[in-house]
Amino acid sequence: MFERKKEKIFCIGLNKTGTTSLEQVLTDFGYSLGDQAKGELLAKDWFQRDFKSIIKYCNSADAFQDIPFSLPFTYVHLDQHFPNAKFILTERDDVDQWYQSLTMFHSRLWADGNQIPNIGHLKQAKYRYKGFAYDINRMMFATPEDDPYKKEVLTKYYEQHNYSVQEYFRSKPEKLLVINIANDEDYVRLCEFLGKKPIHNGFPHLNKTKI
Repeated sequence: MFERKKEKIFCIGLNKTGTTSLEQVLTDFGYSLGDQAKGELLAKDWFQRDFKSIIKYCNSADAFQDIPFSLPFTYVHLDQHFPNAKFILTERDDVDQWYQSLTMFHSRLWADGNQIPNIGHLKQAKYRYKGFAYDINRMMFATPEDDPYKKEVLTKYYEQHNYSVQEYFRSKPEKLLVINIANDEDYVRLCEFLGKKPIHNGFPHLNKTKI
């Protein structure tokens, strides 16, 4: 039987909101996932508000997550270019939980695991290319150079992102699903949103920090 071509799925929650677990669920459902490394390297195009390369990259798979899809403005262009697409916003229990998870994770990646990374750590980090972590931090957050993970700035960023996404889709709620992967009932809601039968009892918990 001929299978209808899958619609585009865009996971637009910020990093450390369960996006890796969501990626696994989508893979289990048979969606092809975009190459995350190639996607992340489009961040500079996003910063220039040039979405042509991002739209072109979307032809490579069915579903996409993390940078540049989790960045402000991207979902607006995706919605306009892919009118049948569905969007999934993942969130944590609260903003403090997200901030602690992000800084703990980046501490392990960029620093020694015992401190929040500073600018020097970010400039020396060898991820994608040397200094990519620094470039992303500067493009995303208007934090002071001497405090790149300033809590007040990052928590405001998280809250503003989640608010802006939901406000944008307020007139078309059928296109957006907001979930917390800590809640098993949200797995059922995700299945319903995608028109899929549940495979598991809940979300797999991958790439998890101790918070």
